[in-house]
Amino acid sequence: MIQMAEDAKNNPLHFTNAAFDIVAIAASAGGLTAQIKVLSTLPAQFPAAIVIVQHISPEHPSFMAEILSRRTDITVKQAKEGDHLTPGTAYIAPPNRHLLVNDDGILSLSQSKLVHFLRPSADLLFESVAATYKERAIAIVLTGTGSDGAMGVEAIKKMGGTVIVQDVKTAEFSGMPSAAIQTGNVDFILPLDEISRAVVTLVMGECN
Repeated sequence: MIQMAEDAKNNPLHFTNAAFDIVAIAASAGGLTAQIKVLSTLPAQFPAAIVIVQHISPEHPSFMAEILSRRTDITVKQAKEGDHLTPGTAYIAPPNRHLLVNDDGILSLSQSKLVHFLRPSADLLFESVAATYKERAIAIVLTGTGSDGAMGVEAIKKMGGTVIVQDVKTAEFSGMPSAAIQTGNVDFILPLDEISRAVVTLVMGECN
């Protein structure tokens, strides 16, 4: 069982056996296929939590959690207000709701104004993750149109976190990865097939 240890300064709970507590993923067009590729090879006992913003239509229910659950050994669920971050679990922002990580490691959902015409916003998610988890956060930007996530990766880097971006040559849509890369705040630019292994290496200190 993965244990958690509370920081003496009342920071969020840190997951033991993990170099990072949280992995935040952003994607838009083409994102479902890319996320399946990233999540499908993660071990069931992956010792960090995952939070995901995928741009989808606000008018229809999302079945992303069900689809991804069938393709990965970790737990995948649509995020709910008040969820406590748990290692080995991926939380997906519901349609038309911003997903935020609070400083106590509890998730909140918001219908506050659109950010760059988007809700959920990767920028808001990344900024909340950066403020809470600082150097123990990883942000990943996958395929998508537009530039959502670019401001967020700057926040992640400013607070000491690590940024991975999908190589545009392997992205179905290059807008989001290109915008993130252009900030100059990216640690790794990787082909889609290599992102999962890099995450496992960073978080668990080993290659699968």
